[in-house]
Amino acid sequence: MFSRSLPRLAAPLARQFTTATPNHPVFQLGRLNHVAIAVPDLAKSTAFYKNVLGATDVSESVALPEHGVYTVFVNLGNTKIELLHPHGDKSPIAKFLERNQDGGMHHICIEVDDINAALTKVTEMGVRSLDKKPKIGAHGKPVVFLHPKDCGGVLVELEQA
Repeated sequence: MFSRSLPRLAAPLARQFTTATPNHPVFQLGRLNHVAIAVPDLAKSTAFYKNVLGATDVSESVALPEHGVYTVFVNLGNTKIELLHPHGDKSPIAKFLERNQDGGMHHICIEVDDINAALTKVTEMGVRSLDKKPKIGAHGKPVVFLHPKDCGGVLVELEQA
């Protein structure tokens, strides 16, 4: 039971946020393009998003052998979920699923306005990339992956907007 004699605490009217001035004016961060999830069963995972969650804008499975994956994109309007399934034994997703048999979040993808400037700047700041230069990703645009050990434990993909 609460005592009526306790003083009422005033609730804040709004949260206050600060916007830091970026120390990297050579490129602009864009929107969250997608969250990628490695899945052991692509058909079952696709059915979950369609039948359980009611997603209506779901792509067909696309094989990307050059990346060692099959992908399905679930469009959520303002962003997407990318379902990743191994394409071949040497797939990086196969290795991920060996360690995480039920699947799980693999990476996040953030758009940048200048992929080369972004890669140069983050490298200068001590962030390692998995590739020396951008390569063409699942959307047909240049991408680069940043090492999770330098990104708070998250694999970050930067994609040219």
